[in-house]
Amino acid sequence: MSSPVIYRVDGQIGHIILNRPEKENSLTEDLVVRVVEALRVAEEDPDIKVIILSGEGQNFCGGANLDVLMALENASETSKWIEMTASLAKTIVDLDKYVVAAVQGFATGAGFGLALASDFIIADRTAKFSLSFSRLGLIPDMGLTKNLVDYLPLALAKEWISSGRIITVEEAYQKGIVNQIVEGNLYEHAVAFSQFIMDGPPLSNKYVKHLLNRARYSNLDVALMNENMVQTVLLQTQDHKEAVRAFLENRTPKFSGN
Repeated sequence: MSSPVIYRVDGQIGHIILNRPEKENSLTEDLVVRVVEALRVAEEDPDIKVIILSGEGQNFCGGANLDVLMALENASETSKWIEMTASLAKTIVDLDKYVVAAVQGFATGAGFGLALASDFIIADRTAKFSLSFSRLGLIPDMGLTKNLVDYLPLALAKEWISSGRIITVEEAYQKGIVNQIVEGNLYEHAVAFSQFIMDGPPLSNKYVKHLLNRARYSNLDVALMNENMVQTVLLQTQDHKEAVRAFLENRTPKFSGN
């Protein structure tokens, strides 16, 4: 039996592939646990600069597996399932490294949540997004009620959720959810998009991710204090010194993450 998750190292990229194409890469306990494990492995590998998350086959992720949902027998089991899937979204958000979601076909329900938890979304022309929870008498989870409102006007977020309609890749791009719409090999485009991350300073990228992910919860005074503390640290790094030398020598800096 093939693994529900494939992890590959491609140079400075940690590539995580959801590998249940016959089930639209829908979430099961085993799949969620293995994705979290792969994220941790990539996080701890000093040679990995960026993580690309993709789905095998025609779809990115069809959300939670309905067989799993139907098998939940009581509140305790249901709570454990919800907390486990939520931990996947939180792990992505809390990682030090950027995560790029490469989306083709459907990103439905929790699959939409998985993509939106990522730092960037690259999608091809087949990509479609859907908040299908209302059709099952449910509400969005995996942080979607918060993340959607961060991107969309409140009335539009309510419409997307309560209608459960399909959102085209063009509409998602217009609303700032998708970074790029691409033609051709999706993974190759995701790699090309990620080049600025791999070429950039790892420590700076790490702090930019954490500061901006939490900027929504802070006021200007807190933001200034956090910026000042981080900048004080970064001004003492070898990467900053290398960048200054490279500027004076009219060359491209080589960042080491130190």
